[in-house]
Amino acid sequence: MPTALINHRMLTWARERSGASLPEFARRCDVDTERLLRWETGEETLSYKQAQVFASKAHLPFGYLFLRETPQEELPIPDLRTLENRGVRRPSAELLDLIKLTLYRQQWYKDYRQNELLGPCPVAGRLSNDTPVHDVVNDMRRVLKVAAHPVRGAWDDYYRDLISRIEGIGVLVMREASLGHHTRPLRVDEFRGFAIADDMAPVIFVNHADAPGARLFTLIHELCHIWTGVSGISDGEESSGHRSETVCNAVAAEFLVPEQEFRQLWQDLPEWTENLPALEAHFHVSTWTLARRAMTLGFITGEQYRQHVARQTALWAERTKHGDGGPSCHKTRNAQLSKPFSRAVLSQAFNGQLALREAGDLLGINPARLRRFADEVRL
Repeated sequence: MPTALINHRMLTWARERSGASLPEFARRCDVDTERLLRWETGEETLSYKQAQVFASKAHLPFGYLFLRETPQEELPIPDLRTLENRGVRRPSAELLDLIKLTLYRQQWYKDYRQNELLGPCPVAGRLSNDTPVHDVVNDMRRVLKVAAHPVRGAWDDYYRDLISRIEGIGVLVMREASLGHHTRPLRVDEFRGFAIADDMAPVIFVNHADAPGARLFTLIHELCHIWTGVSGISDGEESSGHRSETVCNAVAAEFLVPEQEFRQLWQDLPEWTENLPALEAHFHVSTWTLARRAMTLGFITGEQYRQHVARQTALWAERTKHGDGGPSCHKTRNAQLSKPFSRAVLSQAFNGQLALREAGDLLGINPARLRRFADEVRL
């Protein structure tokens, strides 16, 4: 069996880049831990087939294993995360691949808009981080044509309505929980969302691996990044040292739960969570958002907030385990991708202006299924 003349030092880097431990990665490659360790130390060589499997399981181009030095992979957009007041030094392979894929889609859509002679997005960089929070909030409400909060419906109805309104003003909203049909889950402890602030094709991404109640806050947080013209990856931490993160947190909080109303409705009850049903009925946002607002205004402690979020996350995880199978893969894909983006790609593909293979790559769908996808989601 021919031997692959790879650089064995690349193996450890590739495995660690994938986020897998030795035992976990050994299972992926269908070998025992001891053999994987011998590969990584250079005590045993790999066949071409074994090296190809290794690269595939590490989600890495095969040629990388032949490099003399490990490449310095940097995030292509600013890193605004401050997990425990420290930026995340090594992004996961999933985050890197996700941002590269989103930038590929964003650049295609930007070229499409320019070729179609469509104008720039009117809200990209409209204001700045120096604009007072209330002015940003009022401008966002005015452009989106929404009141201070809904008067009926659940928070997830509000979430879908806001996405529709945001896309209606020229901002793409994409959201996924994983890459590769759930085989590569995105990590909430790594990021909650990111924004690409571009005047022609701005993009918001919301990490749907996060608990549903947190997504609404992330959506408005990232929208503020578009409004103020600042691209970046966010973790949503309330104690961020980045000014743009502080501003976007404040804007999202005021947009979803106006401080003055909240203070008037909050009651000093034996158990603070007894406030949540009435507040949820009034503001029509999730208890996650309400608990965060209560914490930032000093009504509850950070520990009480974290305990509530942990309970909500656990309940969501339990419901997910016992789900009913959910919608079809095409409807799921439609929910993940921005509708204006999907419509543009399908239109170009069916008009012969875009190769079906490229359309499939952009949408993450087998080219043979594009027509079915279009029919099922009614694009």
